[in-house]
Order: sequence, then structure tokens, then C-alpha cells
Amino acid sequence: MTEPEQTGTAPCVYGNPPEGVILGTKGAFRKNKTKDEVKVILFFLITFLMSVVLTEQHYVQDFINSTWMQRYQSNISENGLTLLWSTIVSIFTLGGLVGVSIGSTLSVKGTLLTNNCFSVMAALLMGLSAFAGSFELLIIGRLLCGINAGVALCVEPMYLGEIAPTALRGAMGMGTSIFLTVGIVSGQVMGLEEILGREEYWPFLLATTCIPAFLQLLFLPWFPESPRYLFIDRGNDEGCRKALVQLHGLAGSEGALKDIQAEKNNLVGFKARKPWELLADRSVRWQVITIILLNAAQQLNGVNAMYFYTQYVFQQSGIPTDKIPYATVGTGACECLTALTCGLLVECLGRKVLIAGGYILMSVCCILFTLTLALQHVSPVFPYLSVACVFAFVLSFGLGPGGVTNILTTELFTQTSRPAAFMIAGSVNWLSFFFIGLVFPFIVIGLQHYCFLVFFVVCSTVAIYILAAIPETKNKSFLEIQNEFQSSKKKTDVLPDEAEALLVSTSL
Repeated sequence: MTEPEQTGTAPCVYGNPPEGVILGTKGAFRKNKTKDEVKVILFFLITFLMSVVLTEQHYVQDFINSTWMQRYQSNISENGLTLLWSTIVSIFTLGGLVGVSIGSTLSVKGTLLTNNCFSVMAALLMGLSAFAGSFELLIIGRLLCGINAGVALCVEPMYLGEIAPTALRGAMGMGTSIFLTVGIVSGQVMGLEEILGREEYWPFLLATTCIPAFLQLLFLPWFPESPRYLFIDRGNDEGCRKALVQLHGLAGSEGALKDIQAEKNNLVGFKARKPWELLADRSVRWQVITIILLNAAQQLNGVNAMYFYTQYVFQQSGIPTDKIPYATVGTGACECLTALTCGLLVECLGRKVLIAGGYILMSVCCILFTLTLALQHVSPVFPYLSVACVFAFVLSFGLGPGGVTNILTTELFTQTSRPAAFMIAGSVNWLSFFFIGLVFPFIVIGLQHYCFLVFFVVCSTVAIYILAAIPETKNKSFLEIQNEFQSSKKKTDVLPDEAEALLVSTSL
């Protein structure tokens, strides 16, 4: 999660903008803050929680200043303001790690329902922070937001994958990515000055994050529990049958039940695994390596860097500063459209084509974007080409890597291993999230716009790995996918140990 330069006098939390970026306008600032949140790959509630608070950085920092003055009769120092703001931003990541670790402690649906309590409490604390004159409430609220996001990232894709028919599992799995982008666009729109983007409204804007939680509390109880969880984990045959009839109808429930029974028979004698047990199990070694690599790449592929440069390329292309927030909404809408398109194509083209193709296109965009940034002042056409590269990169990400990663995490494991796999994947994702925010400023300082050559290496390496090592999972049961990995185990074992170690270290 890379944060762009802030307005005012306090220094940027995560680094300086590219040369030529014009600072000092709240509209331009808001544009970058909301759009950077696109990398959090989650549900509508999660992205809404994140984008609305970062939309109002300028107002939140003014609030911190005024609160400090009231308490201590002096202005807060630049370093102090930066520290408090960076704490508000980064504590979300800490909460996400906590949420991942507790994500599978209850039943699947029970966890999702309970998780809304974190969102409601967070909205209450953040909404009351201004009235209470306490920026500490913002910090606690952001921590609770992170816990909510971590739990949802771990459980929701797993729930969608388990309740979906095999033929529609990819399309339903894309629901997470689709509503992620809807959440991003919603946060951007709500943060416009015409709606709740004014100084006097920022506490209400933060409090609106409880709306998606209330909607989920209203509708989710009517949804069935995961049939696989009921049948395999709880041994509740009758409950499983009722859930399958509710999900698939009477005619389709028998086939789904046979699939679940076959999976359970294959897991006789196996207990639900812990993450460390899954990491030590050589029989699922390549599945674990795959989810680690894909989830790390989801954060390290350069999307954060691309959004860091969008303000610059928009300004260079002649878009007025006060119109940049609307251009940002346009990029969010484009990604939302791409996620929806991916949902329509995932069962037609398959997972492997979409995610590998997405990374290949992102690799090409990295090269083109580097060239157009280097030639910004050569011709008036190059700023427009940079804008085109921004849109192409975002669309390529949404076409495959943004949505298919969670689907593969669901499909590569059977019931006893899946919760642990999501904990591992979620932990890697959040740690990579933190790592890119910590390291990216130094990459920009050292390489400037040539930093995209680093991301080119990441994207191209992941694309090669996907093409070489990951089988197509479309229209296959979880058991069939596991057997396919087992059958190809001898082929993959011919890789030297050094190559395997390199893959693991690269993903981490």
C-alpha cells in the first residue's frame, strides 16, 4: 500500500513523488490516496473501509493538529504528525495479520457474521473521534478495520468456493474481486466534494463504513452454511443435504453430495491441518509454493507504483488538478468493468490463461510505461501514452491476477488443508503489503521511473512459473485437482533443490 505525497508541510509517509509532480491541492491529493487502495484484494466492505479514510487525509491531519493544540497548547511537530498519520495508515496491516490468524476459528458463515462486529465498532470509533477530540480512536478504529479485512480475506473466498457448483466456482470466486472494485469506486465517489468530501463531513464519511456491515448482517443469516464444512468437518449429513438443496436445488444436490462424499472418503484419517503442518507436508509442497508466490506477487507486481505515478501522468497530459479525482473514479470504474469481464470469462478461458495472460500484459506495460516516462518532455504525445499505460496496467491486473489468485488458493487444496492454506496466503499477502509500503520509497529514490524494470522482472517471472507449473483447474473437483498435482509431482521433483529454494525465497 504505497501512499503518495501529502499536502501541507508534513513530509510524505512513504516517499517523494516523481520529478515534476505538482503538490498542494486537496483534490489531487485525494485522488492518489483513494486509488492506492486498489491493491487490497477484498470484499466491498474492506475496500470501502480503506478508501474512505484515506480519501480524507488532509482533513484528518488538520484534526490531529487541532486536537494536539487543544491538549498541549502547541503545534505538533512535522515528525510527530507524520508518525501519527503513518500509524493510522499502517496499523491497518497489523490488524490484517491478526485477522488472518483468527479467520477460521468458527464455522465459515459464523466467522463472517461475527466479523461484522469489528466493522461496526470501527465505524463507531472513527465516526466519534472528531466529536470526542481523540485521534487515538482513529488508530483503534483502523486496527479493527484491519482485523475485519484480514478475517474476510481469509474466509470469504473460501466460503464462495465451497458453496459454488464446480462449473461456476470460478465465476463465483470472482465475486470477491468484483465487489472489491465496487468498494473502491464507492469510496472514491463518496469522497468527492459534492458528496461527503468536505471537511465538516469527514467523520460521517468514516462512519458510513458500517453500512456494508449492516447489509451483511441483514442478508447473510439467510444464506446456508458451507456444505463441505458441515459434511467433512462436522459430520452433519442432514445439514449438508439441506444446504445443498438450498444452493443447487433438488436435482443438482445429489451430484454435489457425491463430490463431497468422494472428497471425504479420500480424507479419512486426516484432521484439519495447522499452517505449520501444511508448510512441512511435502505432498502439497508445490501447491504451497504456488499460493505463496501468487499472493506475494499480488502485492509486489507494481500496481502500487503505477498508482503512485498516476497524478503525475494525469497532470502531464493536461487534466486540470481539480478534475483529477474524477479521472480517478474513471480508473476505478474501468477496473470494476474488467473484474466483471473476468468473471464472465473465467469459466470460458480458464484460470491459467487469465492469470498468466494478465501478468504477461503487465510485463509489457512495465516496459512501455518506463519508456513513456523517460520521454515525457520529448513530445506532447508521450504523456497521453503514459495515461494509456496506466489504464492498460490496471485493466491487465483486474483481468487475471486481481481475481484469479483467490480462486486458485481455494481450488488447490482439499477441505482439511484449505483453512490453513488461506492463513498462509493471507499472511504472505499482508506481509507483502507491508513490505512494499516500506521498501517502495527507496526503490523510487534509487531508480525513479526505472523502478518499473524491477516490476517487469517480478511479473514476467510469475508468468513463466504459472505457465510451467500450475495446471488448469477449470471444471475440476478439488480431489481431481489434488490428484493432478500428485501425478505431476515426479516431473516437478526433477527441479534441483536450489531452484525450489529460490522460488520460495522470491515469493517471500
